[in-house]
Amino acid sequence: MALKIRKDDTVLVITGKDRGRSGKVLRTFPRDGKLLVQGVNLVKRHQRARPGVRQSGIVEKEAPLYVSKVMLLVNGEPTRVGFTTLSDGTKARVARRTGEQVG
Repeated sequence: MALKIRKDDTVLVITGKDRGRSGKVLRTFPRDGKLLVQGVNLVKRHQRARPGVRQSGIVEKEAPLYVSKVMLLVNGEPTRVGFTTLSDGTKARVARRTGEQVG
């Protein structure tokens, strides 16, 4: 499954418990159709201590979200993403709202 949202994009969560929050995409999981967004969908996990690395305890970390739950932010506005072919034959992502090329 090809994702229209990539690492380092800024996205807005449009549904679920974190609706309205935005963050930077840390990692994508194309096979599952999910992505990790910084500071969004936080879950608590019990972590075992590792000598010299970390202390044990309950740690909050991000859990993957489905791509369908987020929209790309372009100039602060949420938009859908499409593809277009440029004059030199390469494919580029475009914002459906404004028509401008994305990253």
